[in-house]
Amino acid sequence: MKSEDCILFCGAANGAEAAFGAAAERHGIDEVNFSFEGHKDSRTRGIRVLTHEELKQGDVSLTYVSRLMNRTYPDTPLFRKILQTIWHQINNGQEVYVVGQILPDGTVKGGTGWGAEFAKLCNKPLFVFDQDKDEWRRWSGDSWVPQPAPVITHYHIAASGTRELRPNGLKAINDLFDRSFG
Repeated sequence: MKSEDCILFCGAANGAEAAFGAAAERHGIDEVNFSFEGHKDSRTRGIRVLTHEELKQGDVSLTYVSRLMNRTYPDTPLFRKILQTIWHQINNGQEVYVVGQILPDGTVKGGTGWGAEFAKLCNKPLFVFDQDKDEWRRWSGDSWVPQPAPVITHYHIAASGTRELRPNGLKAINDLFDRSFG
């Protein structure tokens, strides 16, 4: 695959999303960073401010998401917009990469977890770098399995992750792009 044929769909937030964007830029990959009016974006390259109508396309029942994720999410306009932008990221990607933490119930911690669950629902290839376990895992369709050194294989890449990116998470992102496009 040629890097110039690829597009990263991300969210431009601090932490993992900013690192995914920086890695994509270093490798000459186009970025589309979904955002919304008033969001504090960490990256400016490829910003795509979603309209009110576009945000509504990604709307989801917080009751449903809370039940699916075994936790309660705040019903605030800001959090709803974050979930809506994540919907656009995952919807546009052909494969999904996430940096965060896989919880004992198989979900991914935080708002990022909605992106991972949506990828599962859409049956998209899903890879999570668990910073606590310092390893990549792949969703097999019914469980997480070790996936040493994944390589990007699709032209449309969705990426998301924690705002608390650790050095091992940053290394995992950079190594992923170096393996795939180096």
